[in-house]
Amino acid sequence: MAPSHRYILASRSPRRRELLSLLVPPESIEVLPPPTSREAGFAELSDLDAIRSRLQEIASTKADQVVRQLGERFDKCIVVAADTTIIATDPETQRPHVLEQPPETDEWQTTVRDWFRRYYAGRWHIAATALDLRIGHNLPIRRVVETRVEFRSDVDRWLDWYLQTAESRGKAGGYAIQGAGSVFVSRVEGSLSNVVGLPLEVLAECLKLVSIG
Repeated sequence: MAPSHRYILASRSPRRRELLSLLVPPESIEVLPPPTSREAGFAELSDLDAIRSRLQEIASTKADQVVRQLGERFDKCIVVAADTTIIATDPETQRPHVLEQPPETDEWQTTVRDWFRRYYAGRWHIAATALDLRIGHNLPIRRVVETRVEFRSDVDRWLDWYLQTAESRGKAGGYAIQGAGSVFVSRVEGSLSNVVGLPLEVLAECLKLVSIG
C-alpha cells in the first residue's frame, strides 16, 4: 500500500480516521478537510440511481478541493474522500428518501423522533458511502458501497433515552451504529464499517489497486 505515501483524509470525521488507521500506519495519515462544508443536497431526488450519482458527486467534489489545497504536495499523497448518507423508503410513496443530518436547530429531536417512527421502526434502510481516491495523475478510483440495516419495531422503548444522549446530532440519518444507536439494530447485511462511514473491505481493495498501479 505504498508506505512512502502520505494518506490525506478529506474528512473531519474522527471515526473515518480511526477506520483508515486500521488499514494504513496511523502516522502516515494527515487530516485535511475541504475548505467548505457546503454540499449539494438530495432534497429533489427520489430515484436510487440519482441519489447514488449525487453521493458520488459530493465525495468527488471533496477530493477535488483537497487536491487543490495540496498543490505540489499531491504528487506524494493518496487522497481518500468519502461521503455517507442514509436512504430510507417513504412508506407512502414507496420511493427512496434520503435522511441527511438532523437540523442544527432545537427541532432536531422532533425530526429524529419522526425518522425513527416513520422510516426505521421494523423496516430496512440503506447506508450508502461514496469513495473517491486520488493519486498523482492516475484516474480516480470511485465506488459507492451500500449496506442494508434493519431496525427493531419497538423503537419507542429506547427512543426517549436515545434522544437524551444527543448522539443523533451531526450523524447521517440521526444515529450511530457504533454507539448507543446499536440498540435499535436487529440485522445488518453488508459492511458494518460502511455504516460508520468508511467501507474497509472495499477501501482495502482500492488501496491495493493504488499500490499495484
